[in-house]
Amino acid sequence: MGKKIKKEVEPPPKDVFDPLTIESKKAATVVLMLNSPEEEILAKACEAIYRFALKGEENKATLLELGAVEPLTKLLTHEDKIVRRNATMIFGILASNNDVKKLLRELDVMNSVIAQLAPEEEVVIHEFASLCLANMSAEYTSKVQIFEHGGLEPLIRLLSSPDPDVKKNSIECIYNLVQDFQCRTTLQELNAIPSILDLLKSEYPIIQLLALKTLGVITNDKESRAMLRDNQGLDPLIKILETKELNDLHIEVLSVIANCLEDMDTMVLIQQTGGLKKLLTFAENSTIPDIQKNAAKAITKAAYDPENRKLFHELEVEKCLVTLLGSENDGTKIAASQAISAMCENSGSKDFFNNQGIPQLIQLLKSDNDEVREAAALALANLTTCHPANANAAAEADGIDSLINTLSSKRDGAVANAATVLTNMAMQEPLRVSIQSHNIMHAIISPLRSANTIVQSKAALMVAATVCDVEARTELKNAGGLEPLVELLHSKNDEVRRHASWAVMVCANDELMATELSRLRALDILEEINLSVSRKNKFSEAAYNKLLNNNLPLKYSQTGYLSSCNIISDGFYDCGRINRGTKLLSLKELSLQEPNDQRAILLINSKYDVSPPLSMEDKSSDIGYGRSISSSSSLRRASKEKTSAGVGSPTEEKSEPTSGRNTVLSKSATKEKGSRKGRGKKEEEKVKEEEEVLSVPKITGEGSPDKEWCPPSDPDFCLYVYEVTKTILPITNMKEQIEALAKYVAERMGGHIPKEKLHEFSWELHISELKFQLKSNVIPIGQIRKGIFYHRALLFKALADKIGIGCTLVRGEYGRAWNEVKLMDRSRKGVIGCLPPPETYIVDLMFHPGELMKLRSKEADLYRFL
Repeated sequence: MGKKIKKEVEPPPKDVFDPLTIESKKAATVVLMLNSPEEEILAKACEAIYRFALKGEENKATLLELGAVEPLTKLLTHEDKIVRRNATMIFGILASNNDVKKLLRELDVMNSVIAQLAPEEEVVIHEFASLCLANMSAEYTSKVQIFEHGGLEPLIRLLSSPDPDVKKNSIECIYNLVQDFQCRTTLQELNAIPSILDLLKSEYPIIQLLALKTLGVITNDKESRAMLRDNQGLDPLIKILETKELNDLHIEVLSVIANCLEDMDTMVLIQQTGGLKKLLTFAENSTIPDIQKNAAKAITKAAYDPENRKLFHELEVEKCLVTLLGSENDGTKIAASQAISAMCENSGSKDFFNNQGIPQLIQLLKSDNDEVREAAALALANLTTCHPANANAAAEADGIDSLINTLSSKRDGAVANAATVLTNMAMQEPLRVSIQSHNIMHAIISPLRSANTIVQSKAALMVAATVCDVEARTELKNAGGLEPLVELLHSKNDEVRRHASWAVMVCANDELMATELSRLRALDILEEINLSVSRKNKFSEAAYNKLLNNNLPLKYSQTGYLSSCNIISDGFYDCGRINRGTKLLSLKELSLQEPNDQRAILLINSKYDVSPPLSMEDKSSDIGYGRSISSSSSLRRASKEKTSAGVGSPTEEKSEPTSGRNTVLSKSATKEKGSRKGRGKKEEEKVKEEEEVLSVPKITGEGSPDKEWCPPSDPDFCLYVYEVTKTILPITNMKEQIEALAKYVAERMGGHIPKEKLHEFSWELHISELKFQLKSNVIPIGQIRKGIFYHRALLFKALADKIGIGCTLVRGEYGRAWNEVKLMDRSRKGVIGCLPPPETYIVDLMFHPGELMKLRSKEADLYRFL
């Protein structure tokens, strides 16, 4: 054989680069390789970067700083499958970094990532592409991008993937997406519920948990609940509850069932299959607080439907809820209290909690947890509304103290609910008295000053319910409760304004409180409210009228009408008609004005200060006089007229020992005063001592600034009261009393005046002379000797009120005013066994004093109108 000849290796072409194997130890170098055109280098670089990124968050941040994200996004659409796969794997890991997520949104790579979910792609690509979307979907903007690029449909398809990681990532992304209503609607259209229900059969708890969470969100919609029911989705849920090994899923299952129970058809279906009874037993016997809490929440949601409440009541759900109230977990207590609140709409349930439930709820009011107190107060509020027995049960469980303490809670809901319970209890007088004895008026101040409109409303309503007697109103006033109550009238909230008006109306039931409320401008505020079409309400009008009834000068000036219940007392004055919104000056302000040519202000005042020394005859006369007035006052109280206003008596005295004023003065004393003005200084000094003992009241309130201003006295009117009490009060026939009083008034005011001579009656000059003489626009009614319609009508009303004759005072036009009285006409026959209704008459005080004219008769109309 010949010798073998070694074959020579051909040298590589000169234009080919010799292969170079490099071992890089720097991430920056590998990042630079991402721009290589060689597929093998790209694949290996991506693989190295993937391993680097897996090591921790710091490495992800490093890759971001090195600018690896942008070249990697281009590799998502690379032709080579391995490069594309490796790039997708990197993004699955990197997308958990917030800064990377932000950059990916800006680079708008969502479409490229969603494209990796295509059916023809490898399972590994599906896994990491879905992982990237799951991480990205935690941000709202990314959710929108995924939805708008049609990512929901391929994700639903991947729920059926054989790979558990793909399922887990897909359902996690879907769970994040369905937080948005629009995505939930699309999910229904894509019929995703069967695929989600299949995930409940998975052997991986995390997949089951995410599937249940997703069902918990989508079953908030009625359509989704129907789809779940149609796909027999309730059976696997109940089975999970029955499996103790799956107790870590029970909480989420209960959330889904809670939503489903809101649907009546689903509720019936669960009840027919025995699932409802299982649910209640499960909730009652479970030892896991969160499970009990979610079970109670399920009951709460379902109990908002009346048919559901009926089914629950038949299954004795109340026993389960009472048991849950005894849980040591605050969350369970809150949920159980809320469920009781919902079940209260069922009357049977409300009755059940009378013996069981209310004592436990009262105990919860003592909890240190404000949320527990709020939930318990809400349950008690619903239990006691329109249910006196439950209100009594709450009181018997020593609930009043706890409820009043809850009024100082930091949670507005707790305060509002506690106020509601107290209001419900105060509807019964014994409970109201008990509440008042627990210092409620001081406790109510803070809620009245709250910035929360619901608290303000409930607090005002509580005031209206608790201040039904004088002592309670006085206590509220002393506690400083009137100021914040009046402030609530300014509220822009309709309910607050309505309840505040109601409370003011109740407070204004006695004169002292009404006066105080008027001082706080309640009358002005209510008047302003009632002038507004949008802000006024029935209670604001009623409160305004109630306050007006305790401020008769304003009422008569504005309305021109005083009813028989409006008793004119001392200090009443008539200054003529004023419009709504116009301020009525006080009597003091009017008295201090200089005389002018405007209408005179008529004053009623039978009070006097300290009388001068009297002779024995005068003393006996004065004593008799005092007795007469006293008896007339008691007669008024015993009369049929309903009134709360006090009747002024000439025997009432102001304890002003330093005042030397007297009421009963002779005309000569008045003249003497006038003559003194012209005397010299020496003469004035001589009578100075006398004036200190016997001084005439000054109309303008002049004198020492230390002395309290007093209204002008009216000795003549005091005499009128004395005379009518002595002569007219004893008359037993009402008609004769009225006629006699009418004649008496006419005699004191210038006698009867023929119609044809009315224009000759010079009353204007007389009034002007009085104003000049008194140096004031205020004229005591008793000093008028020539009066026409409105003078006589006022005097008649004032005297009639003193002796118990019921009559009205009505202002007409052009100086007209008249009195209306009601008399029984026994000649008429009424219904068998009943008296006929009384008829209204106008009292003639001018043309034929004492004549009574039927209302709306020709004679009456001629008297009332020109």
